[in-house]
Amino acid sequence: MNIVYFLIIGLIAGWLAGQVMKGRGFGLIGNLVVGALGAVAGGLLFDFLGIQWGGLLGAIGTATIGAIVLLFVMSLVLRKS
Repeated sequence: MNIVYFLIIGLIAGWLAGQVMKGRGFGLIGNLVVGALGAVAGGLLFDFLGIQWGGLLGAIGTATIGAIVLLFVMSLVLRKS
């Protein structure tokens, strides 16, 4: 069941990041991937900074912030190409 929760959190985080980044989402599957990668990136970033959030809202917040950072970096890379 943990993978199901991870995917649901990734989907929510990807959708939220797409909304925050003004429509730079990638559709349902793309948002799931961005959210899942954002969850990993956000976890690494928050561990590096020494920040810890607990619970479901903390997981969604961490994943969303990671997905926003990921979308921002992707927009910079795609703009240069």
